[in-house]
Amino acid sequence: MASESDAAKDGFPNGVDLTLHPTAQTLAARSLEFLKEVQNLTPGKELEKRLNRNYGPGNEYYEDFCKYIKQGLEEGWVATANIEGPTYRRGKISLPVAENLYMSLTAVYFDSQEEFSGQYHKHPYGEINCVVPIDPTFELEGLPVGENWQGAGWTSLGPGTHHYPRSRGGKGVAFFFLPSGRIAYDAKPGEPQPLSI
Repeated sequence: MASESDAAKDGFPNGVDLTLHPTAQTLAARSLEFLKEVQNLTPGKELEKRLNRNYGPGNEYYEDFCKYIKQGLEEGWVATANIEGPTYRRGKISLPVAENLYMSLTAVYFDSQEEFSGQYHKHPYGEINCVVPIDPTFELEGLPVGENWQGAGWTSLGPGTHHYPRSRGGKGVAFFFLPSGRIAYDAKPGEPQPLSI
């Protein structure tokens, strides 16, 4: 059986053991409260606007997510799997199960002053993304490419969209919710985007 430290090196592929990490347990519980409020809304541009208007900086959910993600980085259970060295890491916090309305919870850590592009991927059912700056200048790119850089707040990409996750401005975390945990790495740059962009 793999140890907790072995799982951490792989980004906790089965999610973080919440019984061993009280902050992760609190984050998961708080996420469920948030998801109950947005569960019937479709990821995409309109949801992104709504999240930034109603759940952005100053909102209790947003502030709690930032606090717990930052604590998780310090405690060593957030984004533990190196993708391209220690400056681009990922890790599942929770798999899509009934207890979190079949949404997976994942965190990706970025550390780059210059624009950095991560792994190209597609969101079959869309994505809700909480942008957690560690450095105040951190930004994450939404869609359309080159037109939608987001600091503290939210991005939301519609079903079928695909992109390079891009960051700039220092350290930060993308804390994201995927319906049914669906993400695909078979999309190719240059393929047409769906109308939901």
